[in-house]
Amino acid sequence: RMASGFVTSTPGIAPGGGRISRLRRLLFQLRDVSIDNVETPGGPATATAAEVYPSGMKTTTRAAMLILGALLLGGCQSAYYGTMEMFGKHKRDLLVTRVEAAREEQSEAKQEFTDALTQFTALVNHDGGDLRKAYDKANDEFKDCESRAGSVKKRVKDIEDVGGALFVEWEKELKQYSSEALRQKSQTQMRETRVKYDEMLAAMKRAAESMDPVLAAFKDQVLFLKHNLNAQAIASLKGEVTRLEGEISTLLAQMEASIAEADRFIQRMGKAE
Repeated sequence: RMASGFVTSTPGIAPGGGRISRLRRLLFQLRDVSIDNVETPGGPATATAAEVYPSGMKTTTRAAMLILGALLLGGCQSAYYGTMEMFGKHKRDLLVTRVEAAREEQSEAKQEFTDALTQFTALVNHDGGDLRKAYDKANDEFKDCESRAGSVKKRVKDIEDVGGALFVEWEKELKQYSSEALRQKSQTQMRETRVKYDEMLAAMKRAAESMDPVLAAFKDQVLFLKHNLNAQAIASLKGEVTRLEGEISTLLAQMEASIAEADRFIQRMGKAE
């Protein structure tokens, strides 16, 4: 059943410990169903209908119900990842998909913060015309930035979730090798991948954190002008433009570095396949 676009219940999935075994039986029955590009950026507990049914995805009603059931197992990530693996989407694939999504989100954020600075500069340098209209444009850009910042942080959290699960699994599977040479080779690859992953994740976190002081500065200006929308008040904020330009310049540099790290990580994961 759907309510306001969110999955609220799934027939056939009973509460309690029996949910996982029942889901596994469904998975066995549907093991031959072909589903492509099944990824939920919102994660196993927060996926919306739109995330479960991406554009161009091949699916059936029964398969769709299966995935929804996995998403509703009390936020159980192991069940979610197990379900995705049944359709050929392993943690490695999900990690790359989420890094790509975060990279795109940061690219969008770069543009929105740049647009916000443009609108704020236009407001501060306002010379005639509709002052309220100029303020509303600047305020709208601020709200867009605020929303985008939340989306960027959510994407970074999604990466951290699946990345942690991937390396835990990889570490455990090292014990399953009978060949010591292959085990050591896999362990070396894991350690090298972990180093690059940590570098990429750290860059993304730095970029995400760099948004906070810029948003705080924008919010201060917007709140001040909300109750002092006159030429004198606007003129008093001209000095803030230079400060904001500096902070946004730092933010954009952090985002560019983060996007570059994401590109390198994606390329590495592709070469390692």
